[in-house]
Amino acid sequence: MSQKLDERLNQILPRLTCPDVLANKGSGGEIGFWIFDYPPEDEMAVRAFLQDSVLPALARQQPVIRVTAINLFELVIDLLEERKLLDKVIEMQRTQGDARTLASLRGVLKEDKLARRLIARHDIAALDLLILWNVGAAYPMLRTHTLLSALHAHMQDKPLLMFYPGKYDGYSLRLFSRLQDDHYYRAFRLVS
Repeated sequence: MSQKLDERLNQILPRLTCPDVLANKGSGGEIGFWIFDYPPEDEMAVRAFLQDSVLPALARQQPVIRVTAINLFELVIDLLEERKLLDKVIEMQRTQGDARTLASLRGVLKEDKLARRLIARHDIAALDLLILWNVGAAYPMLRTHTLLSALHAHMQDKPLLMFYPGKYDGYSLRLFSRLQDDHYYRAFRLVS
């Protein structure tokens, strides 16, 4: 892990505990959607930092910051298991390939359906912050820019932070710092 990434990681907690972030102030009147982008090769270090440092520290805040961290890959897998599709999807991928499998999953994994499912499982009104992580593992089954757009209608006034293995320049997302995603103008970089 580079020193620059280490410095950026250490800025996460002060930003998340800032009243302006939690109250959605200072974001140009937009809902507080934040992105922490990082080099994809540092995925495991960022994941460990989130789970071992950020989440426990938020729970120790006074008053406690009520947060839910959602692993997007597990959200997808849980949905497929509940619909008894996981084994079928794995077999389809083995026998028919990635493209055909992904095409068959589009209806099941539509981002607006996933957004509604995510909201139904978590009482957004009772949260201070929602965190999304493990974005890279959910690709290409899930498109993050579309999921973020779908979540806008459901988040009320609650901030959302997405840990993103790639680059976000304030205009577009580049998953793994390579794959250009559609423009997403409604999020803000959590730290520079």
